[in-house]
Amino acid sequence: MTDGHNTKHLLRRRLLAGGAGALAAAAFGRSALAQSAGVELPFVNGKRNLVAYPEKRPLIVLTSRPPQLETPFEVFNDGLITPNDAFFVRYHNAGIPTTIDADKHVIKIGGNAAGKPYELTLADLKTQFKPIEYLAVNQCSGNSRGHFSPRVTGGQLSNGAMGNARWVGVALKDVLARAELKNSAREVTFNGLDQALFGGGDFVKSIEMNHAMDGEVMIAYQMNGADIPLLNGYPVKLIVPGYYGTYWVKHLSEIEVVDQSFEGFWMKPAYRIPDNDCACVEPGTAPAATRPIGRFNVRSFITSVQNGGRVRAGEQTVVRGIAFDGGQGVREVAYSTDGGQSWRGARLGADMGRYSFREFTFAFTPEKGNHDLRVRAWNRSGQSQPMEALWQPAGYMRNVVESVKVTAV
Repeated sequence: MTDGHNTKHLLRRRLLAGGAGALAAAAFGRSALAQSAGVELPFVNGKRNLVAYPEKRPLIVLTSRPPQLETPFEVFNDGLITPNDAFFVRYHNAGIPTTIDADKHVIKIGGNAAGKPYELTLADLKTQFKPIEYLAVNQCSGNSRGHFSPRVTGGQLSNGAMGNARWVGVALKDVLARAELKNSAREVTFNGLDQALFGGGDFVKSIEMNHAMDGEVMIAYQMNGADIPLLNGYPVKLIVPGYYGTYWVKHLSEIEVVDQSFEGFWMKPAYRIPDNDCACVEPGTAPAATRPIGRFNVRSFITSVQNGGRVRAGEQTVVRGIAFDGGQGVREVAYSTDGGQSWRGARLGADMGRYSFREFTFAFTPEKGNHDLRVRAWNRSGQSQPMEALWQPAGYMRNVVESVKVTAV
């Protein structure tokens, strides 16, 4: 290792360690982080602070312990890739690591269905396995929860708990293959360095064996060409493309292959959805049966104009936005300028991969007055967005066709 590389690595460690004090201070309410003006999200009790945590620009703070930071929505109009310093943050446990020495970090691979348990370092990951790379959206299960009506419990997020990044790492299947799995292997569980302090237990997630071996589930060590930010899972993070962020375990430290269905707290009873076709129930009711949350449903957002915005009457306005789904890929986006009474096809941008945001654009020349803009996406399986919001008590998977009202002057 060169002196220059050593210096860069030590600087990286000092940055994290220095940021830890500020992070801890914020967790206990002391004013140690850079704070800017607040924002008012468009629902009851929507006032939030904007705070710059270590390695982050000012983000919308839902809670500081554990950190829950939402991306300001205007970021999504700046490009299809969400910058690392703008990427949302979601922890469940207050006991989060505030400094990590990547050289000493170890991932333990074992479990009762692993014939040959072993350990991996970050250097092993980078040198002993073939790297893979792709763009993939990470979206919190509760993204947009604050917009549910009737109101549901849980973190009242607007639409910014999502982001699209280029991930580099190794295929989980290659790491598991080295553990010489037994024929009894049924599921794989994942644990990270964060710890429970106030209940709920250690944050452990699981996926089925065939999913774990699909070649796309990744142990990532790079995000958008750089180290993964500490608050997003440094030094290694599980990437489960097309699946909600609850499965994207941060600071990955333990993988176990087991011969039974794992039913830890964060799989059951947490992160469950109604077990029916729409994953929904009548507002105010409880589902008869539930299943673990899984893949994203299809979504689309207008990003270039905001609700309540103004455009010029008699001049062409080009509207831009993003669409994505759980991995089928976006086939089509339609737009309406009259509140859904009539629809036309929007123009799709380049296909950057089936797990990525996909840009769309459309142009219209508004007459003077009010206009109700809406967009609706379809994926390659024909799944689309509902015109009326579907309700569930946990406030997950909201994907209603959004309304953006503008005034032409």
